[in-house]
Amino acid sequence: MSQQPADLLPAAALPLSDLYAPVAADVEASAAIFRDELISDQGFISDLCAHVARFHGKRLRPALLLLAARACGDVRPEHHVLAAVVEMVHIATLVHDDVLDEADIRRRSATVNRLWGNERAVLLGDYLISHAFHLCSSLPTPQAARMIAHMANTVCEGELMQVFHRENLALREEEYLDIISRKTASLIGVCGALGAIYAGAPREQVDALRQFGLAVGVAFQITDDLLDLTGDEAEVGKSLGRDVAKGKLTLPLIHFLRSQEDEPRARLTAALRSADDQRYREVARLIAASNSIEYAQSAAERHVASAVQALEALPPSAARSALEAMAAFVLARRL
Repeated sequence: MSQQPADLLPAAALPLSDLYAPVAADVEASAAIFRDELISDQGFISDLCAHVARFHGKRLRPALLLLAARACGDVRPEHHVLAAVVEMVHIATLVHDDVLDEADIRRRSATVNRLWGNERAVLLGDYLISHAFHLCSSLPTPQAARMIAHMANTVCEGELMQVFHRENLALREEEYLDIISRKTASLIGVCGALGAIYAGAPREQVDALRQFGLAVGVAFQITDDLLDLTGDEAEVGKSLGRDVAKGKLTLPLIHFLRSQEDEPRARLTAALRSADDQRYREVARLIAASNSIEYAQSAAERHVASAVQALEALPPSAARSALEAMAAFVLARRL
């Protein structure tokens, strides 16, 4: 019988270093490749890269790729390269997201755009993406490059969809899930698939790990959106309230607008449309007084349960157990 998210939460409370134990040396090997790839003879570029190295944070994506490989068989040198690649792509999206969101704080450090402006931030994100594909070109086959490129296209589609739907108070839950599946979950899904493919896993396991990553990615983004409404900036370590400020409807807001009576719905609509810089506080107050936070949390839990169920295609192992705990960590995280 598969474990449910609540059963996994004690494991999720462990430090990530413990969850990553089956691939700890591999995570470090990929980090070394990441650092070496970004060495530049231009000092100011090296300074920019050293700054964004602080954005590594949880290293969830490279660790997931490496754990997927270990759960299917062996971790190979190609996996170390791929783990560095997906982390570069991820950090590039963070740098670009901070520009789009006009964010000031990331991982308790000032964002690139705050310190050096939007031009350098956009170009640095592009620089990271170009190096990711440079690393991909070092692999013996082009399969990973094609998969990463397709995923990057999907991420951009999701971001464009999100910008298109700003201030759209009629956004449906299905549309929201489509957006976050593209902009967030697609990268995590490709991590699971690449880990399995380059371990020589059968198609069933490749598909299972892709589905695992996709489900974890959706749960991750729902939780992230909840933290943007309910978190503490000092604890979360990044600018909060940016979704409301940029007119992005997330799942708690969508549920509130769909489920509440006319009066509270009108108050939320007025707050969302207000030009007041403090409208975030009013939105957060209204949402906290409803059951919309619990609704979104339940949705994230269902996606984690789906992720854990997908792992039943894999044989029992320490790596599979770590993946299960990683999924539950997504629900328990506060940063």
